[in-house]
Amino acid sequence: MSQINSPQTGAEPPAKPVGMDAILRIEGMEADLPPRGAGRREMPPEESHMPRSKAAGLPRHFWLAAWGLVLVVLIASFGIWGPEMDFPTTVSRTEVETDNGGTLVLEKSLREVISGVIDEAVDWLTVEISWLFDGLSSVVAYALVTIEDVLKWIPWPTVVVALAVLSFAVGRWRMVGFTLFALLFVGFMDLWENTIDTIALMVVAVVISVGVGLPLGVLAARNRVADNLMRPILDGMQTMPSFVYLLPGLLFFGLGKPAGIFATLIYAVPPVIRLTNLGIRQVSAEAVEAAHAFGTTPFQLLMKVQI
Repeated sequence: MSQINSPQTGAEPPAKPVGMDAILRIEGMEADLPPRGAGRREMPPEESHMPRSKAAGLPRHFWLAAWGLVLVVLIASFGIWGPEMDFPTTVSRTEVETDNGGTLVLEKSLREVISGVIDEAVDWLTVEISWLFDGLSSVVAYALVTIEDVLKWIPWPTVVVALAVLSFAVGRWRMVGFTLFALLFVGFMDLWENTIDTIALMVVAVVISVGVGLPLGVLAARNRVADNLMRPILDGMQTMPSFVYLLPGLLFFGLGKPAGIFATLIYAVPPVIRLTNLGIRQVSAEAVEAAHAFGTTPFQLLMKVQI
């Protein structure tokens, strides 16, 4: 029978590994070793929590004074004007004598004053700077007509294959299948010319959007004041429905495709500005410093490192 070898009970336990401080002392080397854990930074309990908002950090007496002020204003409003208090919208009041010997009071509100200023500004733009809007409309219309003529001159199988190749570079075979199905569907539905018109409009809108949004995005990334000024404007441009922008487009550019491009630009320019700004800000400082170390010019830094 085979015997099972039991572990030796009298064997000595393995020696613990000698630390670096012990090795230095054994070899007679003098070194000032810091105590263990001396390099660690003890985080106070306050830093372990999430940062509190400014409103939550205000003292209690501030809130007492603030709500006391609100209560005083409420009591004064009810005591002086009553619950049906209206905003003071009247800016000017004029009394005119009528033929019957009476007096007619003409009031002008703040809304009427602002509306009059806006109407005068729009009239001045449409009359005095009509040459600018007419020139822009002519350039955009010429670009649209040129692209439409070129795309309509090319046989439709060539356009379908070219767009399928481009879609393969973007989304591989699934995108190719969808592109072929969509283009052939609109062709067999006798909507090919309308599709070409839409493609031409999108090409012109994208080119103008990139040409306008890219410089503004670079400016917003390098200038915090410009970024703070652009942010609410961009939020408003992306919040309003597109139908609202058709009205000034029709007013300044007239009825036609340039007005549609103007409304499209309102939605297309803000993403270009935001993405350019975000992309430049997310470039690491080490990469920018390395580019400066190699002697890159500001234009090379922008085009080859940040963009």
